[in-house]
Amino acid sequence: MANESMQDQLRSLRDRLDQVDAELIELAAERQRIVSEIGRVKQGEGRQLRDFRRERQVIKLVRGKAERVGLDPAVAEDLLKRLITASLTRQEQERGKLAAQGVGRRALIIGGGGLMGGWLAGFLENQGFDVLLADPVYAESTSATNCYARWQDAPADVDLIVVAAPICVSAGIIEALAQAGSKALVFEVASIKSPLIEPLRKAAQAGLTICSGHPMFGPDTRLLSGRHVLLMDAGCPAAVDQVADLFADTMAEITRIPLADHDRLIALVLGLSHAINIAFFTALEKSGVRADQLAGISSTTFQRQLDIARDVAGENPDLYFEIQSLNEYAPMARSALQEAVLMLTASIDENDADGFRSLMLDGREYLSRLEGGR
Repeated sequence: MANESMQDQLRSLRDRLDQVDAELIELAAERQRIVSEIGRVKQGEGRQLRDFRRERQVIKLVRGKAERVGLDPAVAEDLLKRLITASLTRQEQERGKLAAQGVGRRALIIGGGGLMGGWLAGFLENQGFDVLLADPVYAESTSATNCYARWQDAPADVDLIVVAAPICVSAGIIEALAQAGSKALVFEVASIKSPLIEPLRKAAQAGLTICSGHPMFGPDTRLLSGRHVLLMDAGCPAAVDQVADLFADTMAEITRIPLADHDRLIALVLGLSHAINIAFFTALEKSGVRADQLAGISSTTFQRQLDIARDVAGENPDLYFEIQSLNEYAPMARSALQEAVLMLTASIDENDADGFRSLMLDGREYLSRLEGGR
């Protein structure tokens, strides 16, 4: 009888828990509906989507409430931050839809079957663009009427052309668009610019309205707050302004840099970070120790590194090879990495505690500038 009573009590508690969970979901949905209304009011008043001071106030209030009711404030803050991120994502998407920049306009994405091409397609469709895709591989696997194997076969009367093709063929596409005298705004998004600088500048000189850009985020990105979009003038400043307008109703940070500076900076931002992670998971793979065994005893630092390395390992090897091999500044980044490893190794092998300490203190000083700039 006692066991049966305990089972009844457990069942009753679980039923109450299910009810609370359902109510939490309903409240989250109601919060999203209120967020949509707030977004429309903000847009009508021309106000920014994100209000960091308001967010800090809300988090402070929630932490205080959590303490009063016996909930860990950190749990309450984490839950609220997730809801805030979901709310901002919804507001950002709805703002783009309401702005309707693309209504009555047609866009062609060359390389639209790729991951970034797919993201750009969704981004433009949300703004109301009629989106066409050109991708030989994707065209073979779909019956969609808006997809073409050859971009030349797509309708010519488009307002925007996005070149999201592999770097090795983008130069030829840009040259062909210039020769055809395209009247569309052209936005190319290659990760490496060295092979494209001359074709870009020649295209601009030939009258093509063209802008070079680089979205600094992956295709799984939903919220653009805190994300960077690099824009570069290839000889047509008006094109840069027009592309910037495409992101005007998002929270993306538009950063304009000289075209000639792109690859030197990207050699460190992408090339070096990719190389470090490839070296990291290669070293683990060659160690002979199973990944699950290491993960089972991981420290906080190791787990963070493992998560990043797993993301990198899942990326397109051909694209990552292009980023390393086509960037003329990539050897500089890899040499810096090799030198750093040698300095670290020497300080340990030579029992040089002062040298090891200097490496860490110099790095701390360098990275402290990030905190000062925030």
